[in-house]
Amino acid sequence: MPFNIVCPSSRSLSLALARALLQRTPHPLIATARKDLDGVKSRILANLPDIPPSRVTVLRVDVTDETTLSIAAAEISSLHPDERAHYVFSTPGILYPERSPEQLDKAHIQQTLETNLLGPMLILKHFSQFILYGNWKIDGEEERKPAVWANMSARVGSMADNKSGGWYSYRASKAGLNAVTKSFDWHLKQKCGDRAFCVSLHPGTVKTGLSQEFWDHVLPEKLFEPEFAAGKVLDVVMGLGVEDRGKFWDWKGEKVEW
Repeated sequence: MPFNIVCPSSRSLSLALARALLQRTPHPLIATARKDLDGVKSRILANLPDIPPSRVTVLRVDVTDETTLSIAAAEISSLHPDERAHYVFSTPGILYPERSPEQLDKAHIQQTLETNLLGPMLILKHFSQFILYGNWKIDGEEERKPAVWANMSARVGSMADNKSGGWYSYRASKAGLNAVTKSFDWHLKQKCGDRAFCVSLHPGTVKTGLSQEFWDHVLPEKLFEPEFAAGKVLDVVMGLGVEDRGKFWDWKGEKVEW
């Protein structure tokens, strides 16, 4: 049976995505967290009495520590030999909102790029095998719905949409992530044809610790609870076809220009 991956999965939107996947697909879930693995599993399963705990595996991953990703990949291979991932959500993100060049801090820039860009690239390095090389048959029949690798980007990563400046390191990291999305989608097309594709996603402004500083500047109807945003993002991903591959989609299912 295929399985789903959310990396990381410990809080906010990522946690909500993990829970939504359990409720909307029949597949096992691979979740990741840096610490408190049992606590994360409990939060994923909270108030979901119909979901057996055996469907959830939480592995230790720190996206800034490649060794943890290598170990986790080996554990996934052992848990799901010859099986493939159906939905993979790569979701790491931190934000230092520089408003002017004078606010740029080398340590903050390095941390932002390491988490938001290098992290997803290393997730890709170690976890892409589960889309590229898994078994494409379920009960002996070819799976008809393509697998999707989704990178959690942000609208501010769009150079075409940048009408206000600022947020230098965050914008740069997400623009770089969008470039990774495009390259990996070409790779999937070459290796898998129409059986798998990659997209970038903008989930909207989600009520998380990352965005807390800006809640007062966002209209209430544009500030989303993680559960709402996760549902919308999953609606979009589940509704995409191969003709939508290699693009940047927002939570409404509208294309964002690069």
